[in-house]
Amino acid sequence: MSSQAHRFILCAAISVVAIFPQSRSAHAEIQAGAAMVDITPDQLPVLVNGGMLSRSVDQIKTRINARAIAITDGETTLAIVVVDSCMLPRLLLDDAKKRAFKKTGIKPENILVSATHTHSAPSAFGALGTDPDPSYVPLIRERIAEAIEQAHANLQPAKVGWGTTDAAAFTALRRWVRRPDRVDEDPFGNPTVRANMHSARDLDAVTGPSGPEDPELSMIAFQSLDGKPIAAMANFSMHYFSDQAISADYFGLFCDGLQNHVNARAASKASNTNNKTSANDSISETPFVGIMSHGCSGDIWRRDYMTWNGKDESTIESYTQGLLNLATNLFDAIEYEEAEDIAMAQAELSMNYRTPDLQRLEWSQSIVDGIENNTPKDTREVYAREQVLLHQMKSTEIVVQAIRIGRFAIASTPNETYALTGLKIKHQSPAERTMVIELANGADGYIPPPEQHHLGGYNTWAARSAGLEVTAEPRIVSTNLGLLEQVCAQPRRPYRETTGPRATKILELEPVAYWRFADSEHPIARDASPHGHHGTYESDVCFFLEGPQDQNYTLDQAVNRCAHFAGGRVRSVMNQHSETYSVVLNLWNGMPNDARGITGWFFSRDHAHATSAYGEHLGIGGTETKPGCLIFQYGDNDPVVGKSSLERWRWHQVIIVREPHRIRVFLDGQVEPEIDTELTAEPAESINTYFLAGRSDSTNNWLGSMDEVAIFHHVLDESQRKNLLPR
Repeated sequence: MSSQAHRFILCAAISVVAIFPQSRSAHAEIQAGAAMVDITPDQLPVLVNGGMLSRSVDQIKTRINARAIAITDGETTLAIVVVDSCMLPRLLLDDAKKRAFKKTGIKPENILVSATHTHSAPSAFGALGTDPDPSYVPLIRERIAEAIEQAHANLQPAKVGWGTTDAAAFTALRRWVRRPDRVDEDPFGNPTVRANMHSARDLDAVTGPSGPEDPELSMIAFQSLDGKPIAAMANFSMHYFSDQAISADYFGLFCDGLQNHVNARAASKASNTNNKTSANDSISETPFVGIMSHGCSGDIWRRDYMTWNGKDESTIESYTQGLLNLATNLFDAIEYEEAEDIAMAQAELSMNYRTPDLQRLEWSQSIVDGIENNTPKDTREVYAREQVLLHQMKSTEIVVQAIRIGRFAIASTPNETYALTGLKIKHQSPAERTMVIELANGADGYIPPPEQHHLGGYNTWAARSAGLEVTAEPRIVSTNLGLLEQVCAQPRRPYRETTGPRATKILELEPVAYWRFADSEHPIARDASPHGHHGTYESDVCFFLEGPQDQNYTLDQAVNRCAHFAGGRVRSVMNQHSETYSVVLNLWNGMPNDARGITGWFFSRDHAHATSAYGEHLGIGGTETKPGCLIFQYGDNDPVVGKSSLERWRWHQVIIVREPHRIRVFLDGQVEPEIDTELTAEPAESINTYFLAGRSDSTNNWLGSMDEVAIFHHVLDESQRKNLLPR
């Protein structure tokens, strides 16, 4: 499902990792207990959260639950609870934690409570057009505390294991970048929506996804010392499937299916040993609890729009079963060890809301004054009310936590977090493996990475469900990493993209600059060569997408990252001058070739803010030339046009070879150049600025992805050019 045209499809594989120190105290022992408590409302109808407008239901399709795990090493005791709810406010959770503390002694700061984000559960949090259901809030508060109490009461000596598998077929990017001529309006009537959820329903209207996916399905599992399963908590980044209310959505079906698998496996094992009593004991005395926690999926859903045929062929049952097939194989392969100790840390961050200016506040108040019964009836009224509420609230305090169990770690955010944010935490965590749980300990809304705010869209519209300051995401990531350093007693790991075979070949040819575009944030485009010619990203760039892949990477090394350009460029100044140079670029064009006069310029060497008589510019032509063919423009001369049309949404390699009075441009390893033209002058020594993904005057900039761009101060011959092709 998530195989985009420029995405490498990983083979499904399972990695199981032991997570314990090699040396540990002979007396070290952790204990674990688990419990599941029904939180289905006992009064109907009930308000249901997750939609733009308020709705109530009087039917129950599936029961909903709070599932808890308690863990102790004798010094530290903690609890993790995952609740079948859309969003849970901090005040409610703080109260539930205090109630649990009175019964169990577990400190509130050592309790993590998260929501699955099912959109078909009773409303416990006021968001958009739906208020919390006043009859349901007391029930869910009591039941969360009860789940912690029961899990704590079930503590027993335990072993722990950890595993991970690739579930790329079950997750996909739902937020796509719109074409500049297809910008949409926000609820305030302004044309700001340059990226939005599900905009790729019409592929002609978009230029590509706005971020990466996280296909990892991870799992931590506990069993008793004699091998009886206690609990397993999975973590996956897929927003929700969508089901009839009241329902736990795919999260609940997954938990039930995992529990059924484990119980059947235990019964079969006992039956094979002719021990029926053991079979019953394995199910009744130690009831196994299966849990699915919500990974970072603020911009994630299940539909791959690149391959979607317009029909939804999967059901919630078939989707869940497919994911379960991976999860049960993963669970069965986990190896268990005794862990030495556990640790947990918490931080509170003061955050400002993005409050409206005076003009917007007055506009909003005039609309709110006309809302009947304070119940918005359309999107305009919803967001007008949200502006007034944010103005009243001004700021808030959010909770961030980190847990370590052996070498495995869990980080939390109280937000709907983008996949990129989760990957930033996982790649830099000092722990051997890290799980990131979102919507934990609060309901503080979407936190797009700062560059995504500039592209607009639903996830950025200021509301209680998306109202935190623009800098919230990097602040939360940094705090998470600091807490992980604290519980692991080790520094975070700097992320560096793997140097695979192609990168090795490029470096062996001694480039003067090599931008791999594996950066995860503004403003620096790092130069991987020894020369330090770092570039600077402009706004309107998306990070950490998947680029062209080397097929001889191992699974752990498989993802080569790239940047996706939504109108911004990279600029680099190189004071070294050469009459002769070569440039290698990898391109993925997101624009239809007949959408504008010039489809997009992707390489430019010239003075900033204009084009000069000595500038050199390479791009793809549109309706003004031959649509889809390479074009090269030198100074004020007419563009020279190539012969072959570059297919949209496919990776292409372009190599420029510049000699004092000649330029050749090669496409996709062809021996004959697409462009071969004489030049009237040598490169101007005063021009030392290079632009990637755009032209020097920022006209018709590139709308698509770029990766692995290298500049050499020598001619690349035929064998060298062929050797640099992606394999």
